[in-house]
Amino acid sequence: MLVGQLATVGMGVADVAMTGHASAGDLAAVSLGASIWSMVIVTVMGVMMAINAVIAHEVGAGELGRIPHVVRQALWKAFGIGLIAFVLLNCAALVFDHLSLEPTVRDQAAMFVHVISFGLPPFAAYRALYGYTTSLNRTKPIMMIALGALLYNVFINWLLIYGHWGMPRLGGVGCAVATASGLWLMLAAILIWIRIAPVYRPTFPFTHWEGPNRQEIGAMLRMGLPIGITYFAEVSAFGAVALLVARFGVVTVSAHQIALNFASLVFMVPLSFGIGLITRVGHALGEGDPARARFAAWVGVGMSLAFAVASAAFIGAFRHQIAAAYTSDPAVQALTAQLLVFAAWFQLSDATQVAASCAIRGYKVTRPPMIIHLTAFWGFSLPLGCVLGLAPSWMPWRPAVPMAATGFWIGLVLGLTVAALLLVWFLDRLSSQRVRGDNMLTARAGLY
Repeated sequence: MLVGQLATVGMGVADVAMTGHASAGDLAAVSLGASIWSMVIVTVMGVMMAINAVIAHEVGAGELGRIPHVVRQALWKAFGIGLIAFVLLNCAALVFDHLSLEPTVRDQAAMFVHVISFGLPPFAAYRALYGYTTSLNRTKPIMMIALGALLYNVFINWLLIYGHWGMPRLGGVGCAVATASGLWLMLAAILIWIRIAPVYRPTFPFTHWEGPNRQEIGAMLRMGLPIGITYFAEVSAFGAVALLVARFGVVTVSAHQIALNFASLVFMVPLSFGIGLITRVGHALGEGDPARARFAAWVGVGMSLAFAVASAAFIGAFRHQIAAAYTSDPAVQALTAQLLVFAAWFQLSDATQVAASCAIRGYKVTRPPMIIHLTAFWGFSLPLGCVLGLAPSWMPWRPAVPMAATGFWIGLVLGLTVAALLLVWFLDRLSSQRVRGDNMLTARAGLY
């Protein structure tokens, strides 16, 4: 699962790195387009994540006969979510008309969004099938498909960004073509794998046609929408920063996107632990063992935090080399290295919060993490970032001069810390209550 997650986000890394070596203008356009694309695609991923917990509980309870029905309804849900996301992303591109951008950067960023939006419907369906296979503890398909998609993405980028082999030189828009077409190929690949592999036969979901079931889809939406809003709260805060720092010029936008892009790559490790936690906690609860669920949850949080310590040290030590790998522009390199210091610090809180929130979702509890993330990012992180980064004149307390991207990253670090502390507290409370409740039921049963 980890290799699959790294390969998937590696497509975004390849987009930014390969565009960064084309021109600063191309990189700025992709950075702005990717900021909106990330908000939408991560929200879709969160909404579709409900299927992970549902199937994990069914597997733990031994109810394999229900799984095909759940998968079919999840695909109907994916169809609707994918179309809605497609429309919203194209509408969101209008925001570029209201930013102080160079005309060429604005037009290329809008075109990037319009082209890449065609990858949203297949991505939603892919995430439904992703949740199905990972909840069955079958993660090899995810790894193989994502690695294949990464190779495809890099090759098509090389053709279309730079115009090799007689192909048109599309610059940043070439990244959008590569990513959108790659998502369609990933969906086709996982469908073929599920059809051929014998391990899926006991729960094969495509034995017959089944129309949408309003109650089943509604139940998954009630669980999935808070997860989607939770993901949106975090990624939109980062995306909003990209839009707000656009006024400081191409160098600032590019440096922010590079630092965020590399931090997102490293984030895939604790996120993979978190997705695994949903399955492990769900299996344990489905089997009626809340003590094992609590143990699995804290092991996952501990693993994520241990990795974060190592990744923070790595980023801090090699920040200049990381910046140079993305871009050859000296000014962008210098600012990127500065922002990577903050990226190193927030590894600790970011890894902790994602592991804790995923463990909570394994309990089929999704609203409290949503409230915590909204409070941490939109109630605390982004307002503080605006004060430090923009230094508005009407604020009674503000820096003497705007801190630009640095001020926003300080706000992001503190927001992630608030989220991590609150989520760890809630996970401890929730898991303890479930264990005490199980002990009470066992004691009462002994009386009869």
